[in-house]
This record gives sequence, structure tokens and C-alpha cells, in this order.
Amino acid sequence: MDPLSDILSLLKPRNYMSAGFDTAGPWAIRFADQANSIKCGTIVSGQCYVSVEDLAGPVLLTSGSSFVLPRGRTFFLASDPDCPPVDAPHIFAKAQSGGIVKHNGGGECFIVSSRFVLSGPHADMLMAALPPIVRIESDQDEASLRWLVERIMQELSNPQPGGFLVLQHLAHTVLVQALRLHLSNAQQASGQSDRTGQNAPDIPDWFAALSDKQIATAIACIHRDPAHPWTLKELARHAGMSRSAFAARFRDVVAVPPMAYLTRWRMLLAGDRLTHSGLPISEIALSVGYESESAFSTAFKRVMGCAPRRFILNNEA
Repeated sequence: MDPLSDILSLLKPRNYMSAGFDTAGPWAIRFADQANSIKCGTIVSGQCYVSVEDLAGPVLLTSGSSFVLPRGRTFFLASDPDCPPVDAPHIFAKAQSGGIVKHNGGGECFIVSSRFVLSGPHADMLMAALPPIVRIESDQDEASLRWLVERIMQELSNPQPGGFLVLQHLAHTVLVQALRLHLSNAQQASGQSDRTGQNAPDIPDWFAALSDKQIATAIACIHRDPAHPWTLKELARHAGMSRSAFAARFRDVVAVPPMAYLTRWRMLLAGDRLTHSGLPISEIALSVGYESESAFSTAFKRVMGCAPRRFILNNEA
């Protein structure tokens, strides 16, 4: 798989619900209890504001714009940021199984959205580098998202046999397409961005890594064969750079050194396999490049915060 597919596979997003919201007049909704989830939506018509709790400034979304909220924080949608919010269950109680909800008679603003529950144990680590609000403008790749949103609207408006599965696949595709467009934005801005140090120094900026062509080449090598005994020199050669230039560029773009990224990715893969594969620890260690189980256990505890056996027990609870 490619690196973006790898990352999403570890997140294991499961579409919890897709729904349409047709509203009018003054309105504001508070969406709490979003932990371990991603919210993804498109403004089909009209406009609204989106804001995330404890962050300054609402963001205006107009017709055709899409948004992704990857951090799992409480957020608000509103016709006016000064409008007092109502908790979402009061509005969407009838849409727990999907459908279109009308509010205040509808007709002024129509939103289609999906919520994904993340069952991967390290969603916070993988998504921490994304901004709290990913905004996709209507002119960036309108056709690809619009077709998907229109199909979701058809499924919500006219339920058919197999509709649940269709909505699952469409919602996942919308999420991937939105993240692709975010990556495309980052690629266009690559080399011009001002790194502000918002990411913690030990958390890789996964999406920045994929937005830089040379760094992405090295990342793809790591993801394609994580058990390979990669060296800094070999990764630099694949990136077409000198070793020193590659190391400096990687750290600047990704926020961690190349070999630290390699180790962290190996441990994330190992954590997923410890939880889901049923393989013995020795085999999992080999699968991520460690011939010695003790060396693997030491690295795993350093990166993941506990020993492999404890990790298995924690994720069985």
C-alpha cells in the first residue's frame, strides 16, 4: 500500500453515521463526545460557520466547501457564531441510522456529513499533525467530491437494499478524497511554509512528510519494506539527496529524524499486529526488522510506553 493508505489502515476508520441536515433561520449546534472520531462534511448549499472548542475564530464554509475535523474535539456548526448552541442529540435524534433532518423548515443551508469512529489504538499519534480544521475549498477538485456527496444524498433520500454498505464505502471515499486534497494543498505550499513548532518534537508530521516529493520517496521506501535494515545513507540515496541534506530536510519537514520515523512506524505496525494478528511476539519482531525479541521489546517500550505483553493486555481490556 501507499503511505496514506497505510496510515488510514492503522486508524481503522469505521463510518458510524452519515446524515443530511437541511436548515434555515438562526441555528447553532454543539457536537460533543467526539473522542476517537473524525467528522467529515460538505456544504451542499448555503453557508455556515464551523468552530472547534478552545480554538480562536470560527471558519466560514460556503457552498461546495468541505471540512474534516480530525482531532476528536467538541465542535460547533452555526448560521451565526453568536447564536446560542443546542446539543446535537436534540436535533439529530431521529437520524441515528442516517437520513435527512430538517430544522426550522429547511431550505437555506444543506450539509451532508459523516462521522468515523477510529478503532486503531493510536489515532491521536497519527492525527496530531493535522490542523484541527481541514478546509477544502469548492474550487479545488469540486467534481470528485461533488459526485460522491450527490450519491450519499441519493442514498439518504431514497434508501435501497444494501444502502448501509453503499454509504459506508461512499463515506470512506469522501474522507480519503478530502485528505488527498489536503495533501495536494500541502504539496503546493511545500517549501514556502513557515514551520511554527506547533507539533510536539516527538510526533511525526505524517502529512507534511507526504507533501514533500523527495521526503515522500524515502517515506514510501520505509512503508513498502519496514523490516529492511534501512540506513540514513540508503534513504538519502532513494531521495536523491546527500546524507546531511536529507537528514536536515527530513527533520525540518517531518519534525523527527529519519531513523526515529522508521522506528516509530515499525512500532505502530507492531502494535497493530500485537492487537489483531495473534502472532507470537518473536514473529512480529522479525516482521518489523528485529531479529532479537529483547531488542524489539526495548524499542517498543521506549516508543509506545509499555512492553509488548502489557500492550496486548491493555488492548484486550
